[in-house]
Amino acid sequence: MRSKLRKFLPDHEAIRNNRWLAPFENTLLHPRLWHLNRRSAAGAVAAGMFCGLIPGPLQMLGAAICAVIFRVNLPLAMATTLYTNPFTIVPLYLVAFAIGQWALPGEHHQFIAPPEPGEDGLIAWMHALVDWMIGLGTPLALGLVLLAAGLAAAGYIAVRLVWRIYLIRAWRQRDKRLAS
Repeated sequence: MRSKLRKFLPDHEAIRNNRWLAPFENTLLHPRLWHLNRRSAAGAVAAGMFCGLIPGPLQMLGAAICAVIFRVNLPLAMATTLYTNPFTIVPLYLVAFAIGQWALPGEHHQFIAPPEPGEDGLIAWMHALVDWMIGLGTPLALGLVLLAAGLAAAGYIAVRLVWRIYLIRAWRQRDKRLAS
């Protein structure tokens, strides 16, 4: 399993040779950030799933910070954030809003559709988008945290389970080969 995943992940030499990342070389070249085993892969998926719901372009930065703090596989944590994209973010935010409403008894906010980009320009639309998110308020914020925590836990358990199943199958195949 490790060899299959390693084909898609960059090595630490890419960090060492990047002049923009040179000031962070001591931190980013820690061996546990690049080692791939079931614990680091599960932790990386959990960090990526949690940080994937961070609004805006800060998802990968958040995943990188979590990977450094928890010493899990850095490239896998950053790649896992890609589950959110323009097609999945709106349904995920709708689910987060519903979870937030469920978790807050007594408060029932109405979900309002996001503003459409108008003729006023990108800056005006961005301000309208921020006002829209603030208008959704507490249910959305709480729902995002709860959904992110749930997705992180599910991702962690799923990776540990799949890795364990893969190992058991590999052991059994090896035992069959040795027995014959």
